[in-house]
Amino acid sequence: MAAENSSVTAFILEGLTDQPGLQIPLFFLFLGFYTITVVGNLALVTLIGLNSHLHTPMYFFLFNLSLIDFCYSTTITPKMLKSFVSKRNIILHAGCMTQLFFFCFLVISESFILSAMAYDRYVAICKPLVYTVTMSPEVCLLFLVGVYVMGFSGAMAHMGNIASLTFCANNIVNHFMCDILPLLELSCNSTYVNELVVFIFVAIDIGMPIVTIFISYALILLSILHIPSTEGRAKAFSTCGSHIIVVSLFFGSGAFVYLKPPSILPLDQGKVSSLFYTIVVPMLNPLIYSLRNKDVKVAFRKTLVRKIFS
Repeated sequence: MAAENSSVTAFILEGLTDQPGLQIPLFFLFLGFYTITVVGNLALVTLIGLNSHLHTPMYFFLFNLSLIDFCYSTTITPKMLKSFVSKRNIILHAGCMTQLFFFCFLVISESFILSAMAYDRYVAICKPLVYTVTMSPEVCLLFLVGVYVMGFSGAMAHMGNIASLTFCANNIVNHFMCDILPLLELSCNSTYVNELVVFIFVAIDIGMPIVTIFISYALILLSILHIPSTEGRAKAFSTCGSHIIVVSLFFGSGAFVYLKPPSILPLDQGKVSSLFYTIVVPMLNPLIYSLRNKDVKVAFRKTLVRKIFS
């Protein structure tokens, strides 16, 4: 249902490109990405669920990160794939607002779950003697509730902000999904206040986790430098390597798109950049955490052997 102050009842998603020769190759490319994302994240969720030695705070957060990435990709990719094989990729106003809500909810939740994982690594390396008390199941659950509360409140704020806009004749969204900035471009009225609201909330949703992660890793680095043995330092670095790669990809691409005004970053360039945190990062996360993680490799082998012999 369209907003009361809007004459638009549906939007047309323009997609990633309008070049006919690229439509089918891109369809199969992103279908492959989506398949890897679904299989990789659900496999990681299954491995963590089935192996009791992975029932630790770090893998508790990783379990939720994989669930978020699976839902995140499923919110965006199927609709994007449709734009490659259909002449007009139509989405109803209510459907657009729904996609926007889940997109914001999941991306904000991911940013805060990454900061919770950074804090977990800080406690594990800098305060190992009190790790089990500091990161008890009750504390981890409180962290998780906080993550999803921040995601929900941020998503409601962004959706309410966009829902207050007036959309008139132009209903073609220059994107492959219902994203905030392309929808602001379609508004009939002034969007200065709305853009300010977006900038403030994005700064909070990206700024707070980044500060938490930066402080956590600064303290981790200081602690590692005081470890006398080279082997001990290498082991400490290896426990953080995967997380640092994921954080850099996710926050780097997100900040590049949302913390620059549209006049500096054109929408065509912005939607290509947004492919990183909407499509590429959810696909790479399970690969990064599994290929660089001995515990996950051992759990995979044990599960595989158990299934074969059963």
